[in-house]
Amino acid sequence: MGLCAFYRLGELPLVSGETLLETCIGYQTFGQLNANRDNTVVIFSYYSGTHASYLPLIGTGKTLDPARWFIVLVNKLGNGVSTSPSNSVLQPGAAFPRVTLLDNLRAQERLLFEHLGIHRIALAYGWSMGAMQAWHLAVARPQQVQSLLAVCGSARCWPNNQVFLDGVRAALCCDAQFAEGHYSTPPLRGLAAFGRVYAGWAYSTAFFREARWHDLGFDSLEALLVDWERDHQALDANDLLSALYSWYHADVGLLAGGDWRAALAQIGARCIVMPCDNDRYFTLEEAALEVAELRQGELRPLVSPYGHCAGAPARFAEASAQIDSAMQALLYL
Repeated sequence: MGLCAFYRLGELPLVSGETLLETCIGYQTFGQLNANRDNTVVIFSYYSGTHASYLPLIGTGKTLDPARWFIVLVNKLGNGVSTSPSNSVLQPGAAFPRVTLLDNLRAQERLLFEHLGIHRIALAYGWSMGAMQAWHLAVARPQQVQSLLAVCGSARCWPNNQVFLDGVRAALCCDAQFAEGHYSTPPLRGLAAFGRVYAGWAYSTAFFREARWHDLGFDSLEALLVDWERDHQALDANDLLSALYSWYHADVGLLAGGDWRAALAQIGARCIVMPCDNDRYFTLEEAALEVAELRQGELRPLVSPYGHCAGAPARFAEASAQIDSAMQALLYL
């Protein structure tokens, strides 16, 4: 994992009326803020990822070159790096309060504009749940976010997406060991079930029909599913459910009196929105509905059999090249 700094905010009042105690945001920066304080690229962590997931995108000669850009990688609350059920001293485990993306936004605004002293954001970018956070920042700061790149992630959690989340949550919570979050040892059966169910949504029907798991180094479908089980067994159950709550309740409309269309119309940034044509929960159709409400919005779908996973940073070469081309268009053209 990349070297992480921490911004300590103390008490954070939440949308729920609760208070998150000893709030801490983990982040990593590359490059230097320029004299105008307007060369920042901010990148948000995705659901089960951390800031480290984006490190392959950064380097000399790359689109995200620290010699030109001040790059800030931000960990959302509940991801195990920033304040989370797994690391909170005063509100651990099931005692952790309900955190939304609006709560994340308020903490992130303080990090970016107060602590780091940024005046303008050249690009707000993220994949999946990272894109959802980038959408929120673009709505909240229409004069300060100059461009937005949302990859496989919507401005709100649409009902089909919520059904998916309900399913994986139910799989995890059915493990008696979970004990409504009061577990003393990890609920490994529930975590494995969570991962196995998730895998069926993460890729496309073409991926499974064409046995594309061979592209990923697996010799069978079962081997792929077991890998998803093991990957999720390494995560904290309460962290997963905390972040899932934020995802489930995400809606930029809450920044505009409940009207998501009005919220999107507020965005001043030039936007490129990149759903995958085969994403089963951040769908192309719903991305198109959102882009239609933007002042400067371009729908640029990823055409890939890898479904939602196509947008993962540096995971699939062809999709990654398309994402990099969009990033160059927003930062250099």
